[in-house]
Amino acid sequence: MNYKIEGALRKNKKTLILAVILWLFIAIVFIMPIACGWNTAVKEAESTGAKFSMGTFTETVGKRIAQPFLNIKEVGSYWGVFISLLWKYTLGFLIIVVVGLVKTAPKNKYQDIEHGSSDWCEHGEQFKVLSSKKGLILAEGNYLPVDKRGNVNILVVGRIRCW
Repeated sequence: MNYKIEGALRKNKKTLILAVILWLFIAIVFIMPIACGWNTAVKEAESTGAKFSMGTFTETVGKRIAQPFLNIKEVGSYWGVFISLLWKYTLGFLIIVVVGLVKTAPKNKYQDIEHGSSDWCEHGEQFKVLSSKKGLILAEGNYLPVDKRGNVNILVVGRIRCW
């Protein structure tokens, strides 16, 4: 199971960095204005006796989206509402990120390894038969020694690709 987590993290390193940046951007540009608008609408509605003022909410959110630095400066006045919304937003965002990681996790241990590659060997196993210095080139850092006893025939299977 460990190879799945490592493979998913290795494959999605850049995507995870972008996800963190997107999370921070959305939290500042959208969640803060929504929290401020919610707080303002509830306070105005309490003064008039209603439950919630939708007009005040939309007007405040519209003004505050254009002023992210003012939102950061005044976050203390609506801190409770902001933390509540941030928690729900973060939970939803994490669910989406985890689903993406699960979908891109390797299906087996050898997912991105070329079939027949010496990468399947562990701790230099291939050098019991092959050489790492000289001989007939098989792969990068793997040579078939010509001075070894026995069969040194090579069968090349595949096709030539030209890009």
